[in-house]
Amino acid sequence: MTSSTAVTATVDGRRFPARLHDTATARDLAAQLPLDLTIRDYGGVEKIAPLPRPLTTDGAPAGADPEIDDLGFYVPDGVLVFYYGDVGYWNGIVRIGELDPEGMRAVRDLPDGSRVRLERA
Repeated sequence: MTSSTAVTATVDGRRFPARLHDTATARDLAAQLPLDLTIRDYGGVEKIAPLPRPLTTDGAPAGADPEIDDLGFYVPDGVLVFYYGDVGYWNGIVRIGELDPEGMRAVRDLPDGSRVRLERA
């Protein structure tokens, strides 16, 4: 089993468990925590949030097919992505962790411009 970093997502005042994988990209995100992210919906399948700076993609594959409840980094736009729907495979997606399914539903239901806080657990 690979190691991971436990994090918490605070969504609409509620805290949900999440974890970041043991990869260079996920470790780079963990180094930026805590983060207060402003999210917006994209395509009815994901919420995206700009990051203060792009994440490293050292050792990451060219693309991925994220699962529902995954956290990812979309390289072309430099955004953190909360996947609540099926997007399929895309070049530039780096899977970096997972959010508790209840937490992802809470993120999905937020209106554009809402804030989500990510921090170490």
